[in-house]
Amino acid sequence: MSPQELAAKAGETIGSSEWFEVSQERINQFAEATGDHQFIHVNPEMAKMTPFGTTIAHGFLTLSLIPVLRQNSDCPRPDGVKMGVNYGGNKVRFLAPVKSGKRVRAHFKLLELVEKRPGQWQETMETTIEIEGENKPALIAEWMSQFFV
Repeated sequence: MSPQELAAKAGETIGSSEWFEVSQERINQFAEATGDHQFIHVNPEMAKMTPFGTTIAHGFLTLSLIPVLRQNSDCPRPDGVKMGVNYGGNKVRFLAPVKSGKRVRAHFKLLELVEKRPGQWQETMETTIEIEGENKPALIAEWMSQFFV
């Protein structure tokens, strides 16, 4: 589909991702990469004593899953994309913790897609990441990215 055809879908939910497991190994790797070794993320014994009852993913780990969840989704892809980049977030809300071993998936609502310059498109997407078997989503983010055709 052309970027113009995709832009016409503004206001619509355009896709959902496959389920994705947030393992303790992934949480540990994220802690290692970021230097955030808070016990609620990496120490299962101490985390048992918290209201969560187990370790939880870093909020920023959950946020950082947006690209892989989008890649593994049924969202339409604009024709001829040469490159895409993150542009930033307007709003991010962490609503519920993702416990180690839980699966998440994302739902994508296109808020806006505009051509900033010839061949450079800016997308604003509302992304809701749900946690399997839970009523409250892990997060809702209004995330912006750009792609070039």
